[in-house]
Amino acid sequence: MGRPPLGNAVRCPRCRLTVRWCVCAVARPVEVPLAVDVLMHHREHFRPTSTGHLIQRALPAARLHLWRRERRLTAEEVRRPGRELWILHPHGHPPPEDADPAAVQAVLLDGVWSEATGMLPDLAGWGRVVGLPMRGESRYWLRAQQAGGRFSTIEALLFLLGTLGLDAARRELELQFELHVYASLRLRGRKELAARFLATSPVAAVWPEFLETLHTPRPLAPGLTPSDPPQASPPSP
Repeated sequence: MGRPPLGNAVRCPRCRLTVRWCVCAVARPVEVPLAVDVLMHHREHFRPTSTGHLIQRALPAARLHLWRRERRLTAEEVRRPGRELWILHPHGHPPPEDADPAAVQAVLLDGVWSEATGMLPDLAGWGRVVGLPMRGESRYWLRAQQAGGRFSTIEALLFLLGTLGLDAARRELELQFELHVYASLRLRGRKELAARFLATSPVAAVWPEFLETLHTPRPLAPGLTPSDPPQASPPSP
């Protein structure tokens, strides 16, 4: 028989990081008035770095739908009554300036660039295809971007929250995204790259005590399971 896996190599079922780098101790729910649905390519479902999973964890009301070419979803399965459905995609039109977030359902395509692009034609006629003024550089340092101006799924949502004036929710979700990226870099052993990322991240100022705890090597306590991550006190909002 082979050796049993080390406890710290087991992944947490919530954040999908190993117990050693679990960030669930400072996770806080983000409430938003708009409805959020993630249409995830089935291959993305098995990638621990997927920001679609992070959206579902951070936004309690968000829904996740798996997309498969052989089993295509219908608009009726995804559409929420009483809301205008927006499909976020760089090739879309600008959103209306007077949009009410409480009347909007945002559908996000989650997958690598080629997968997300291939999913879009299946959504023809579902609703308004919306493109956002997404500028700057992506903070999703876990995957190489094939070209400039490409952002992760959760970054598209962050831009949307800012466009709709939901700044408090945007800041909270951004923190959780940044911590997810940082901890994932550390999990991969990219210590120097993670340090450069943290130097320009708001996480360092908001969660210094948790980061100190995270950086302290710790053995897996007896009886600890991936659903019982090391605890830390979250900062005051």
